[in-house]
Amino acid sequence: MPKRFRQKLDRVKPLDLHGIHHRDVARIVEDYVLLNQDDLPLKIITGNSDKMKTIVIEALIAHKFNYTDGDLYNRGYIDVIN
Repeated sequence: MPKRFRQKLDRVKPLDLHGIHHRDVARIVEDYVLLNQDDLPLKIITGNSDKMKTIVIEALIAHKFNYTDGDLYNRGYIDVIN
């Protein structure tokens, strides 16, 4: 990841969804992304739950945010790019 993006990631603390009930995830993600949209990219830690990832991705698509889903070695996070 380019240095300029890494510096922005450090400004906003990542949203960690470990321990959050699935029913609360969409609202929490929407609040986090909309309140911090000026500080993109953002990191959302989902863990390896496919259901959690689906809920997060649906919330991002609903608000027209672009995202990337983890990397080859760690699939437990989503980066919100723009």
